[in-house]
Amino acid sequence: MMQNTQDTQQVEMVCLEDLVADSHPYRCFKQLLSAEILFPLLAPVNKRLGRFGFGSERLFSCLLLQFMEDLSDRELERYCQENTGSKWFCGFQLTENTADHSVFCKARKRIGTERLSDIFSSIRNMLKSQGYMSEVFTFVDACHLISKANLWKERDKALQEKYQKLNNDVLPKVAVDKQARIGCKGNHKFGYGYKQQASVDMQRGLMNKVAIAPGNETDAQGFKRVCPNQGAVYTDKGYCTQPAVIAAKQKGCHLAAIKKNNMTGKNYDLDRWYSKIRAPYERVFSQRNPRVRSRGIEKNPFAAFMQAMGFNLKRLRVLHLEQAMA
Repeated sequence: MMQNTQDTQQVEMVCLEDLVADSHPYRCFKQLLSAEILFPLLAPVNKRLGRFGFGSERLFSCLLLQFMEDLSDRELERYCQENTGSKWFCGFQLTENTADHSVFCKARKRIGTERLSDIFSSIRNMLKSQGYMSEVFTFVDACHLISKANLWKERDKALQEKYQKLNNDVLPKVAVDKQARIGCKGNHKFGYGYKQQASVDMQRGLMNKVAIAPGNETDAQGFKRVCPNQGAVYTDKGYCTQPAVIAAKQKGCHLAAIKKNNMTGKNYDLDRWYSKIRAPYERVFSQRNPRVRSRGIEKNPFAAFMQAMGFNLKRLRVLHLEQAMA
């Protein structure tokens, strides 16, 4: 009996490995992430999560893609379902069920900021041992992270409770995000949220340290958290005051900070040279989403470390491509 050609079905065996091109960026990222570093640090929290029991290694890879691609939890869920490159990178099979959006929040809590800081430090030490970082010359800068675009509800609540002003003393009593603060850049730019400090090794442009603080902390006050252990540190005018000078002296670093116009001993030619050599490293903040994902000073460092690792992976891929073309 002849079978209708319209009813025939073709079956083809497909391997996920063959669907991901050899030049795919995720292949390079997979090679750069050392399993010898990740797995021992994630082993203590490797309890299965979710309905299908996903391990911490696969969920960590998912979270890394989330911050590299700037995705929400629901967008990440769909991204892992539909993108073959993400399935390969995270260790899922082609037809395997991927993680639900509710699992990612649990994974972030289980890994925690302190453990993620240890992972970031281990990867940084690995890069130093391979010659990618030297801490001879370091770029340091800060950026404001916005917790909320406007404070009309907080203002109304402050008026209702008879407060005369809406400032950093009143905000914790009326705001939902009680650890965010109003910060100022210059004399006219104000923001409500947090401040991220970052140091970049100027040898290859890789992020060395990151830190998150309330928005009202000055750049000089937060410098001690991202100051390298040696070498010269190139900073802008926000780091020319005494707290940064003391922190650099304690670490044995030379602070090459641009001086303010009203400071004695200002050298305009030298400061212009400082600005010129600092300019290429401003890209660290160019891809940073200025809006924070979470409330509180405990959760936002998690995002900062993840974004720093993603930035370093992308930068290392560029360096490898440059070496291959040389």
